[in-house]
Amino acid sequence: MKTYIYAFIVALVISYILTPFVERLAWKTGAVDIPKDERRVHTKPIPRIGGLAIYIAFIVTVLITMPVTDNIKGVIIGGTLITILGVLDDIYNLPAKIKLLGQVAAAGILVYFGIKVEWVTNPLGDMVYLGKLSIPITIFWIVGVTNTLNFIDGLDGLAAGIASIASFTLMLVALNEGLGPVVILTAALAGGAVGFLPFNFNPAKIFMGDTGAMFLGYVLAAISVMGAIKSATAIALAVPILALGLPIFDTAFAILRRAINGYPVMKADKDHLHHRLLAIGLTQRQTVLIMYSISAALGMSAIALSEMGLLQAGFILIVLITLLVIAGRQWGITSLRQSKQLDI
Repeated sequence: MKTYIYAFIVALVISYILTPFVERLAWKTGAVDIPKDERRVHTKPIPRIGGLAIYIAFIVTVLITMPVTDNIKGVIIGGTLITILGVLDDIYNLPAKIKLLGQVAAAGILVYFGIKVEWVTNPLGDMVYLGKLSIPITIFWIVGVTNTLNFIDGLDGLAAGIASIASFTLMLVALNEGLGPVVILTAALAGGAVGFLPFNFNPAKIFMGDTGAMFLGYVLAAISVMGAIKSATAIALAVPILALGLPIFDTAFAILRRAINGYPVMKADKDHLHHRLLAIGLTQRQTVLIMYSISAALGMSAIALSEMGLLQAGFILIVLITLLVIAGRQWGITSLRQSKQLDI
């Protein structure tokens, strides 16, 4: 059996077995999401540190399926920090500034262990060395992607499914590029998320909470940088951007919308794509399945993109971004008009 298949199965089984135990732990520790505003679509308290099962499944699988290099140490240590931060937030509702500082620290751990973006491609196809700029750019990317999954985690099964699709996308690209460690990491992450999904899909018995959303986003960000480091292709970073296109697109417009309207970017609203789809009369399941389909289409585009030259890839990216903006305007998520702000 291929190592990455073994890693996927092991992580899936561990996550599936652990989730009911984590659910009981959540009730005991008070890590429970109580619906207190109209943004939340559930009507009864739901335990919310389910991401702990995904974290344990991923870490155990990685430790038994691959050598622990410096890069892997960075992912494990940083992932542990981001998970602790998520658990504390799910129990105590940490201030946004504290969470941001913790995310920056976790990103710094990756940089310390050699996971950073050091080269980018200019439009002419040459590689440009970033030098000292590599550190802030890497931290910005890690923190940004960490929060995209967190921002989109608003419906049963949404974040877990999107993270699974993104993981499979990056895994297939890494397989084609011969990036063994990245293949195993993405397989383990996908397995952990898929094993959790039966308990999280509508109607959810448990939420992943910030514990899971931040961990999944963080590891996906780290893996994408590792793939870019080891791949000589000019579009190495474009692939993960497209693979994570749905949460990145949704989050980018949410931040822009809130900033223009003078609201804190971490202040919640009901203008995300999933809120808009619910508003037109779709059920939770229909909304989630539509967003899965969009994410899968973007994932397939990312895989195709990895096989193209720079000019072809650039053209496809421009077309896809244009289509996303048009679709966003149609659904109202790119509108700069802000709906009612809600406390998180």
